[in-house]
Amino acid sequence: MRAKLRPPMCPLLIKPSPPQPDLRPKIRESDAPGINQNDRRISRFLLQAMVAYDELGSLAPIKRTLQVIDHQNQAGKESEAIFELYRGEQDLIEDLQLARKAYHDPMLKLSIMSEEELTHIFGNLDAYIPLHEDLLARLTEATGPDGTVGRIGRIVVDWLPRLNAYKDYCSNQLAAKALLDQKKQDPRVQDFLQRCLESPFSRKLDLWSFLDIPRSRLVKYPLLLREILRHTAPEHPDAASLEDAISIMQGVLSDINMKKGESECQYYIDKLEYLDDKQRDPLIQRCRSLLCHGELRNKSGTKLHVFLFTELLVLTRPVTRNERQCFQVYRQPIPVQDLLLEDLQDGDVRMGGSFRGAFSNADKARNIFRVRSQDPSQAQSHTLQVNDVFHKQRWLSCLRGAVSVHSASSAERRPSSVPAVVHPEETDENCPRPVSRSAPCTPCSPTPKSPLSRSSSSCSTSSTSHKPKKDKRSLCSLGKRKETM
Repeated sequence: MRAKLRPPMCPLLIKPSPPQPDLRPKIRESDAPGINQNDRRISRFLLQAMVAYDELGSLAPIKRTLQVIDHQNQAGKESEAIFELYRGEQDLIEDLQLARKAYHDPMLKLSIMSEEELTHIFGNLDAYIPLHEDLLARLTEATGPDGTVGRIGRIVVDWLPRLNAYKDYCSNQLAAKALLDQKKQDPRVQDFLQRCLESPFSRKLDLWSFLDIPRSRLVKYPLLLREILRHTAPEHPDAASLEDAISIMQGVLSDINMKKGESECQYYIDKLEYLDDKQRDPLIQRCRSLLCHGELRNKSGTKLHVFLFTELLVLTRPVTRNERQCFQVYRQPIPVQDLLLEDLQDGDVRMGGSFRGAFSNADKARNIFRVRSQDPSQAQSHTLQVNDVFHKQRWLSCLRGAVSVHSASSAERRPSSVPAVVHPEETDENCPRPVSRSAPCTPCSPTPKSPLSRSSSSCSTSSTSHKPKKDKRSLCSLGKRKETM
């Protein structure tokens, strides 16, 4: 019997199983926190450590790795901050040399400006170049073979006091800028400066930008030193020296700012022009600082330039005398010790002196406040308007600060039993009263501590209970809100 032949067995076709997805977290360099894209080596080292943590299940490797990386990053950032200080000194030296060679010397040779005018504008720039070259030399000498500076703290502590040489330069900047602006009216000067501005060496910076670079560099030193200190370990010997350097630099800046403030104050005092000798208040000679100044508008819309000195508030009109800007004193200056301030809400007062505006609602003012004198002999009030809310708050802050300084001395000079008298019938600067001052007036409540604490609400009660009758014959009262004095 023949056996049946079985068909040959076909090999089984086994389908390969799909690849299992990798459940381990895939971490990119951009996802790792604290990774600097410029430091590839450290980023790869960190990724390996994170993978090792995933396999071992322990935090020990990642902690040790992060400590190493933090130390390396901290040292790297400290070197970057020191290099920024070094590079900034190089740029400053190049800009000072450029200002001398490209602007000062050509204008002197071409007789575009006189030597005296150039000295007044440029100052003694040659004396500051060696000063910064000395710091560069010290940093270069202290740099090791690996490119790091070992003890930068002691270097800057010894060098920073030399920056006091900038006192005269910074205090003269206001007058130098005014002279430069005046000389720009000369076509030869304007043409030369325009040609320099269009040249590649200027980097699209005008002359004053180069002359202002030393001042802007001074205010950067504390920031650079704090950045170096932030990346210096607390146990490092440089930490204490860097803190001392920051304190020294703050003292230098304070002295420079004080000298600059006194110079600016005297500059504007010399530009005041008096219409009457009675306007020359003796307190003007005691002013040592200008707290705030700027262009404001009074109630009639007239542009005024207001100066807040430490002792006086002076309202002026800008005028030009022989191509020289002056400030003509407007009304009597108000001593700060007699100054009262009132913050007015938007729409409380209508600005503009037109007859039609008295009947319309379109001229309601915004960003306004009122200053007045509590001295009965002056009896003047000024409603002033600024451009925006920011400048209004700045003016209010400066005025309140100035009044608070004089509040203690004013309280000592004035007996406590005599209240500060403010007349409700005070003369406004835009509505002079034709009648005599024999009309009775009601004083406000006594000032508790400071004249500044007298707000509009403190005097509104007495003004409401004793309302003066409206004079219908007076055009200035048409459409005008009754002002609370």
